Amino acid sequence: MSSPVEVFLPFKGGLPPLGKYMRQLYSRRQFMAAFARSELRRQNYGSAFGQIWLILNPLLLSAVYFLLIVIISGHANKARYGHLTATLFIFYMVTDAIIVGAKSITSGGRLVLNSAFPRLMLPISAAVVSLFKFLPTLFVLLLFHALLGLPFSWAMLWAIPVIAIFFFFAMGCAIFFACVNVYFRDAQNFIPYLTRTLLYLSPVLYEASALKSNLNFLKTVNPMYPLLDMWSTIMVHAQLPSLHELYQGLLWTVLVILVSTYIFLSREREFAVRI
Repeated sequence: MSSPVEVFLPFKGGLPPLGKYMRQLYSRRQFMAAFARSELRRQNYGSAFGQIWLILNPLLLSAVYFLLIVIISGHANKARYGHLTATLFIFYMVTDAIIVGAKSITSGGRLVLNSAFPRLMLPISAAVVSLFKFLPTLFVLLLFHALLGLPFSWAMLWAIPVIAIFFFFAMGCAIFFACVNVYFRDAQNFIPYLTRTLLYLSPVLYEASALKSNLNFLKTVNPMYPLLDMWSTIMVHAQLPSLHELYQGLLWTVLVILVSTYIFLSREREFAVRI
């Protein structure tokens, strides 16, 4: 016998009863997963290759990076190519969650106005879509890893918890910018410039070991720095991640989720009159 559906009742003001809110959110987990899958199908609807684009996109991007590093530079730096490919793919997962998540409340205006449900579902679903789009790139990464002759080891299993950390970090960012975009619609236009700046300040186009000593402060102030360096260590060099970077990445992720969720929930009751 199925359990009764708990009806979501919008709260009057301040923070909602967190225990009840989270239970209602968890009870809708299947809906969020189904919503994410339908959104993924919608993005490739009508194209000749359909869902094959989930594999084609990273393959084509890898070919472009190969041209840039191997052909134009005139030398084959396998580790550098592997680092660039691995870090860019997962960096795009985070930025995609931020860009789509920022629009999740404003673009879902009719749903927000006409239905009673935890609005936190919308930016979380955006992050889940980004995760679904990223997962096929792991096949491409492992394929190029083998073709380049880069090392394999059991340490690469650490990719699983690190992907989870990346996902929750991306989810926290999506929640924050979804709330900001309700009040400042121009935020969605600034986000691409913000993510591009973050790209240059993160160990993506360069390895962390190449950072000049006068720029070491980036390792502390940039939340993506320890995560990306950890990811490169695991996926490119097949080595165990640094415990310091693991703790630092976890601390940033927990902080982003707590702050963004608090801001979102404290303002959620106003969304219906703002969009």
